Amino acid sequence: MSDTARVDAWLWAVRIFKTRSAATAACRAGHVRVNGERAKAAQPVRAGDQLRVRIAGFDRILVVRQTITKRVGAPLAAAAMEDLTPPPPSPETVALVPQRDRGAGRPTKRERRDIDKLRGRDAHEPWLPEA
Repeated sequence: MSDTARVDAWLWAVRIFKTRSAATAACRAGHVRVNGERAKAAQPVRAGDQLRVRIAGFDRILVVRQTITKRVGAPLAAAAMEDLTPPPPSPETVALVPQRDRGAGRPTKRERRDIDKLRGRDAHEPWLPEA
């Protein structure tokens, strides 16, 4: 194994993405960061680098333990990385977020005010100039 690998190939090899082209697209879209900096697909990663990958709206924090470029079995892939991702929020916490019923249409003016109040926004919009 070499001491560096392309970030898109490494993400594919450790089974973060199903295809290498999906890993490349994630890099191109800015969803991959290596040591805090946005990464291009060809950026090399080495052991000890920290990757932050946004998948399905959540960030996964990974540390490279071993650089691999070929897709390997799940046990070897797990050994090549360390997952520092915090656990997902509990279902009770997620259930507290109010959601509109699907197909309910646009919110009325009264519902919009209630939504703004829930989100902590003031009734008067701060982006409008004062009269």
